[in-house]
Amino acid sequence: MGFIFEKRLPKPEEIREQFPLTEELKKIKEERDTEIRKVITGEENKLLVIIGPCSADNESAVCDYVSRLAKVQEKVKEKLILIPRIYTNKPRTTGEGYKGMLHQPDPEKKPDLLAGLIAIRKMHLKAMKETGLTAADEMLYPENWRYFMDILSYVAIGARSVEDQQHRLTVSGMDVPAGMKNPTSGDFSVMLNSIIAAQHSHSFIYRGWEVHTDGNPLAHAVLRGAVNKHGQCNPNYHYEDLERLYDMYQMRDYKNPAVIVDSNHSNSNKQFKEQIRIVKEVLYSRSHNADIKKLVKGFMIESYIEEGSQKVGEHVYGKSITDPCLGWEDSERLIYTIAESMK
Repeated sequence: MGFIFEKRLPKPEEIREQFPLTEELKKIKEERDTEIRKVITGEENKLLVIIGPCSADNESAVCDYVSRLAKVQEKVKEKLILIPRIYTNKPRTTGEGYKGMLHQPDPEKKPDLLAGLIAIRKMHLKAMKETGLTAADEMLYPENWRYFMDILSYVAIGARSVEDQQHRLTVSGMDVPAGMKNPTSGDFSVMLNSIIAAQHSHSFIYRGWEVHTDGNPLAHAVLRGAVNKHGQCNPNYHYEDLERLYDMYQMRDYKNPAVIVDSNHSNSNKQFKEQIRIVKEVLYSRSHNADIKKLVKGFMIESYIEEGSQKVGEHVYGKSITDPCLGWEDSERLIYTIAESMK
């Protein structure tokens, strides 16, 4: 019964000092952050493509994947900004299963959170150094933000976290875009309330301190589909959904109204191949309606080297051990399709 305190973890600044960004990497991140920010604010007419594995479970395969993205990024740089999904925290609805690299840097060994923190920083630094791309992660645990605040260019707040006050307030202190997903119920008003909260300043307790934040004007919506009371998935990427979200954005004084469409999860009913069709439908909606074109700033896509998924211990290189993903060939074609839609 109760808590068993295993060991005291190092402070975030200690981990950052032990595994620091070089001056060269700091410059790369600053430039990337500026480019990404301009897409959210509408200063740049590009799209964000947040793409990569459902969970980053293996440094070698993840960095291999990101290196492939980097080559494509060079070809589409005038139209798209590719942000690798290096998701190291995996929410589990029942609490069972692999919870991500933070918990288990080796999925086949026991949890070791200190080793996880170190493995995550090493992987991000390696990916940045080798490719020049900075990444996105999901903020499952608000208290861990400061371990990674200097390496992430985008943060996602998941459907089960978006209603939590501490998540909303922590986002208000970030200086990078934060995508607030609609809750699993699909309620747009909950998502929009979370954006309002994240965009405003707050005072609260954080990591044992009384802190004050300035608000994050880059907080925005992410549509990921919903689940009804019967456990059935209801997508929310259709033309009418995007129109509705645009209209709801107009009802209050939001900063930088924007949405990213998550093409998997409840939008695809986890049928990973459907991501291709879903992205194409949203691209058509953008081309048909000027308001939707202005609102939709990009996509989230689950993709890895090998398509589908596998169980922990099967050891297929570059294949997801959580949700199934698009394979590399389909992913590359889809990125070019998105780029070709930009006029």
